[in-house]
Amino acid sequence: MKSPNADRHPARAGAGGFTLIEVLAAIVIVALGMLGVITAVTQTARNGTYLREKTLAHWIAMNVITEQRLQPSPPDVSETSDEVESAGQRWIWQMTVTQTSVQSMRRMDVSVRPAEWPEERTLTTVTGFYGEAISPATAAALSWASTSQPGGDGGGDGDGDGEGDGDGGNEDDDESPAPDRPNRPQQPPDDPDE
Repeated sequence: MKSPNADRHPARAGAGGFTLIEVLAAIVIVALGMLGVITAVTQTARNGTYLREKTLAHWIAMNVITEQRLQPSPPDVSETSDEVESAGQRWIWQMTVTQTSVQSMRRMDVSVRPAEWPEERTLTTVTGFYGEAISPATAAALSWASTSQPGGDGGGDGDGDGEGDGDGGNEDDDESPAPDRPNRPQQPPDDPDE
């Protein structure tokens, strides 16, 4: 005798779940996605380390250039190198000083690399210049005031405001100052209550 439920639920072949092929395909797809994520995270970490080291190397090169600029005499035209420690790491810098076409100026090229790198590789190169002052530091301040307009015959009244009766004055009597003279601050009006 047949059971009453046998007619309602006939046996279905293959309706029990995923096949082994479908499960393996899903695992391969998930593994490829995870491999892409791991590669991206690794590349980001590597880029962060590279940028940190490049920044440190740049700072070391700038320190070397600044030390040379603070010296009382220009550096010799030559190649020098030294080893320093910064941020718990050993660095090697090499400076090449060359004479420029300007007699009082020298060019400094500083290359920096980690100590474990080979000599031919550098992480960064910074260029700076050492120039001697055009005038000594104790020279008098430059005066911007003049007694006449440039290009005039000096016939002004001598107070430097360009409003004299000679040809050196400002021909246009507008309120704007001459373009080759600095603006002078306006004096505030006297307060009548004082």
